Amino acid sequence: MSAQLRAAGAIAPVARRVGLRAVRQFHQFPTGGIQRADLAARDLRRSVQFPAKLYHNAVMVRNASFVRLLPKLAIKFVRIPALFGGLMLGAAGWVQYQAIQLGNSATEMYTNIKTGVTDTAFAIWGTATDIANQTKNGFNEKKGQFTMPEWLDNIMKGEGTAGEGSGGPNGGREPPKQSRVAGGAAAAGASAAAYGYGAADEEDDRSPEEVVKDDHMMYITKRMIEIRNLLTRVGQSSSVTLPSIVVIGSQSSGKSSVLEAIVGHEFLPKGSNMITRRPIELTLVNDPQAKVDYGEFPDLGLARVTDFSLIQKTLTELNQSVPESQCVSDDPIRLTIHSPRVPDLSLIDLPGYIQVAGENQPRELKRKISELCDKYIRGPNIILAISAADTDLANSTALQASRRVDPRGERTIGVITKMDLVDPEKGAAILGDKQYPLRLGYVGVISKMPVQTGGLFRRESSNLLASINKNEKAFFNSHPEEFGPNSGAATGTITLRKKLMHVLEQQMSSKLTETTDAITRELEETTYQFKVQYNEQPMSAESYLAASLDDFKHQFHNFANTFGRQQLLELLKDSLDQKVLDQLAARYWNKPIEDLFIAPAEPDSLVDLPKADPKSPYWHRQLDTACSGLTRLGVGRLAATVASNAIQANIDKLLDKSSFAKHPSARQVISEAAALVLADRAYATSDGIEISLKPYKFDPDIQPNEWEKGREHVVGVLQGELEQCQNALKSLESSVGGRKKLREVMGFVDKARKGEIIIEGDHPSGAGGFSAALLARGREAVFLRDRADIINMRIVASKSRKCKSLENKYYCPEIFLDAVATKLAQTAVLFLNVEMLNDFYHRFPREVETKLNEYMNSHGGNGLEKFAREDPKIRRHLDLVQRKELLEMVLMKIQDLHRFDAAGNVKADRDYLKKGRQQRGRWSF
Repeated sequence: MSAQLRAAGAIAPVARRVGLRAVRQFHQFPTGGIQRADLAARDLRRSVQFPAKLYHNAVMVRNASFVRLLPKLAIKFVRIPALFGGLMLGAAGWVQYQAIQLGNSATEMYTNIKTGVTDTAFAIWGTATDIANQTKNGFNEKKGQFTMPEWLDNIMKGEGTAGEGSGGPNGGREPPKQSRVAGGAAAAGASAAAYGYGAADEEDDRSPEEVVKDDHMMYITKRMIEIRNLLTRVGQSSSVTLPSIVVIGSQSSGKSSVLEAIVGHEFLPKGSNMITRRPIELTLVNDPQAKVDYGEFPDLGLARVTDFSLIQKTLTELNQSVPESQCVSDDPIRLTIHSPRVPDLSLIDLPGYIQVAGENQPRELKRKISELCDKYIRGPNIILAISAADTDLANSTALQASRRVDPRGERTIGVITKMDLVDPEKGAAILGDKQYPLRLGYVGVISKMPVQTGGLFRRESSNLLASINKNEKAFFNSHPEEFGPNSGAATGTITLRKKLMHVLEQQMSSKLTETTDAITRELEETTYQFKVQYNEQPMSAESYLAASLDDFKHQFHNFANTFGRQQLLELLKDSLDQKVLDQLAARYWNKPIEDLFIAPAEPDSLVDLPKADPKSPYWHRQLDTACSGLTRLGVGRLAATVASNAIQANIDKLLDKSSFAKHPSARQVISEAAALVLADRAYATSDGIEISLKPYKFDPDIQPNEWEKGREHVVGVLQGELEQCQNALKSLESSVGGRKKLREVMGFVDKARKGEIIIEGDHPSGAGGFSAALLARGREAVFLRDRADIINMRIVASKSRKCKSLENKYYCPEIFLDAVATKLAQTAVLFLNVEMLNDFYHRFPREVETKLNEYMNSHGGNGLEKFAREDPKIRRHLDLVQRKELLEMVLMKIQDLHRFDAAGNVKADRDYLKKGRQQRGRWSF
């Protein structure tokens, strides 16, 4: 034992020293900790092995006293925790070393990958840049041979951002959005094309400052025209108006040619017999993004019509829709033309003035045209008065009309056409006329398309404008004294374009503040009305349809909860009661004769039925035949028809109480949806009912309780039939002139039946002093009287003691047939409830939604709006909501214009100038 203690004591200091050395080495050299940890562990093992050998030798040599070694043993045991502490510290150091090594490896890997990717990217970019520079240099060498496309030029210059793809950040799907204030910079340089410099062989002599100013004003004009179109949709009042250019002139003054020269296309109707019969509201939109010129008829739903001959044909047909007897209509034709080569203008072409009405024209035609033109040339519209140079201005109808509404000539532009038909001196005198001065002056044009030689004239916009400009320059430049730069005369279509743009821009800008105030007042009034009338409750066609549909579904749900198997049983039983009465009338009540005037010869009388032999084959056969006729009449089809008619009638009642009552077309759609669902299940339901009723067609098993219920029920049915007979008899009394008269006729018919009076055939004039019609009514009254007597007799028989027992069914056919009908109805209703009623309740709401969606989509995009506006109350609500929304939109747009106009836009001006120069460099004729 002593040897063991000495061995443990020897191990403890060694382990402590080894552990402390390992910890010190780890903290001093953390990167090389693994080797030093291994060496420390090896030293520890050697140190432990050596005392172990000593222990083994000590045990073999001698045996020490345990008591003598206790103090030393206690001291040795205190040293044992140090051994374990050293081991734990060494293990912790090894784990930390492994973690650090792993982190260093990951960092090194990331650095290597990053360096490789970056080097590769720079190499690719450098190669691409070299290729681009070489390509650009090659294009620069060939620059004089062709014009580089804009998208390729941007790529060569390095403009744009990576990832935008073709067409910019939107991938070419839509134009990039711009800020409201700086949005005008997107149209920089557009005024050059709008003036016609791009299409005509004429240089832009404006200074950079003038280009920036013109583009700035053009942007404002474009937005103001958009605002004017919005105000037209609102239904602008007299307090909110924006100017348009109204074109007036007499027939054959060249009015159409001037408009076509401005637009650059032949598109107006042409002819000699009053072609323009309606105002044409023409909106020109400068659209730099348009690849091809196109027109739109917003009221007709015609969009992007690129064939201007089709536009001309459409305008001709719309004008010819006005009858010749009327000749003039104030219903305008709205046409919008988009092109990068037209200015933003709002023009109105009116019918030409006439001096004398034609033979087939109404006498008041001259007055109608004058009144229509006066309606449009009122302020603030700008008047474009067209006059021919070969006509004295004193006789110009257009100038006379403009002087009536604009006596000072502040908003009238005089256009003198056909300048090549008069002497240059006379033409110059007309343009400088002082007798009829106009503040906006006169412009001389030769707008008629020149005659081309060597082939047909092409009708493209650039060719038309360029040819007109070339023809005008050739004429006016040949007379420099009269029309040169120092003459002060304004000539040419390009000049007219400039003047129209400047005048409209000035008028629009001057109306900016006034229009803002007017729109603000209109919006305040509309908001007040919206709050007072509708408590600011929003309304849309979608929400109205949803609310109407929800209300109808709620009513339908209530109907489904109240209309079930019991209601179907009552309806079907009522129908079968009538079939029972038909069988009773055919087998028991009706006389088996062809003519009421012949006395019957009956084998057995219904009066004798209570006393008849119970085994009489006649009465047995009668009851069996009546029962077979009842069970085989097609109860399945009858039940399906009764149920369908009842459900359809209730659906129609629900529709009459719902908001769909104000929408006949939608109401019909819902009603047809119900009929479709019912018809879809009718055949299968009737077939299933017939199968379920097969047992009753051969042996209807009636129980005593069913007999008793039938006895109680049939009395009520017979009493109802008796009441109907009595009411019909009273109606006949009224129709023939009273009861006394009817009794006389009935007495004559009774005598004829008994043979007391012999009548040979039916004479048209009647018999016995009675007319044929009166005799027919007398026979009908006799029939009703006899039927009432029979029913009274059968009511008494049904209440008798003999009819209390099921064994006497042949004496009481009414009770038996009623019990059979009840059994048929109960069985059929079980099948009806499952196969038809529950299926209808499940499918009908979904079918209604489907059919209504199809109905709305069948009317295009306006189906929902058209549906909602069929209700006058909803139409007024929608009008007010839409008016409020449009006014808010207009106010927002016009406030943006205020910010754009007041900001100065130094940066935007630079963009204008830069892009304007680039765009003018790209335009070529």
